[in-house]
Amino acid sequence: MLKAILATAALVAAATAASAQTAPATPPADQAADAALATLPPLDATLKDIAALPTINHSIKALLANPATAFVLEKHLPGVSQHPDRPLFEGMNLQEVADLSGGAVVTQAIIAAIDADLNDLRGLWSEIIR
Repeated sequence: MLKAILATAALVAAATAASAQTAPATPPADQAADAALATLPPLDATLKDIAALPTINHSIKALLANPATAFVLEKHLPGVSQHPDRPLFEGMNLQEVADLSGGAVVTQAIIAAIDADLNDLRGLWSEIIR
């Protein structure tokens, strides 16, 4: 009797070990998501460090140097990265440009919208990196 119990226990242990090694089938939706993630470029090192993302207090040059923040800047100030006078203003921050232009080019509303998007970007990267 003891021999039969031990043999049964050995069979159960072997079946458990075999099933633990076999991964469950991945649903097609998960496979598609994994394939899509595999095509994404690796996160830029500067994006991994949330504190390194430029803010509205940084120069326009710094904002344009980071692909993510450059996208935000272009969204609210289309053509800023290709502007012929960029060398004249790229060392300034947004508030300085607003003050210099009298609010004709960069308004407080645009600065607020850029700030909100940059904060959303920080929140997004914080979630991704966790």
